[in-house]
Amino acid sequence: MKNVRIVTNPRILRGKPVIKGTRIPVYVILNLLAEGYDPKKIIKEYPDITRNDILAAVKYASQITSFEEHRQLVFS
Repeated sequence: MKNVRIVTNPRILRGKPVIKGTRIPVYVILNLLAEGYDPKKIIKEYPDITRNDILAAVKYASQITSFEEHRQLVFS
């Protein structure tokens, strides 16, 4: 059986994907990684999550962006 770490529920943060058992949205984890936080620092800030939760957030983002078309954005 697959261990589901990322869930959505319309009653939690209006259905945004979150780490299961928390109200921590996937986008928060991704933003912290983009700002240079390493997993240990993220876990220190959010002790309810694990390294595997962080990896699941990255994998989730990878899967979502591989299937959806997005308008062109410029990042610095």
